[in-house]
Amino acid sequence: MIVSTKGRYALRVMIDMAEHNTGEFIRLKDMAERQDISRKYLESIMTGLSKHELVESAMGKDGGYRLNRKPEEYKVGEILRVTEGDLSPVACIAKDEKKCEMTSLCNAYPFWHGLATQINEYIDSYTLQDFLDNKDKINSCG
Repeated sequence: MIVSTKGRYALRVMIDMAEHNTGEFIRLKDMAERQDISRKYLESIMTGLSKHELVESAMGKDGGYRLNRKPEEYKVGEILRVTEGDLSPVACIAKDEKKCEMTSLCNAYPFWHGLATQINEYIDSYTLQDFLDNKDKINSCG
């Protein structure tokens, strides 16, 4: 499993928004500059995050984006699933895929299922607040 640039940038920008979370809207231009992401690409990421109600958007002079919840209420897994979809390491266990007919006979299935469980538990064990609290321990350069 490889997290795409879109997923890595989505996490970076959500951490950025958590760092600058004053309740006011944050301009896309400012986030793009701080994170060195093109405005156009960041706009497509923010559209997805907004569509899934992870952020709120507003148009106009004082517009931009802001978090809908407190940083401690955002799990990293939630953010990555918005941009990446299912994070299963193999298609046969992905939620949206057609189930493999060999699952009941597959000796490797428990391994893949266990790996998927470990991945999801790990990414769901981190919140945006964890990045703010552990800047020295968690490297968010992704």
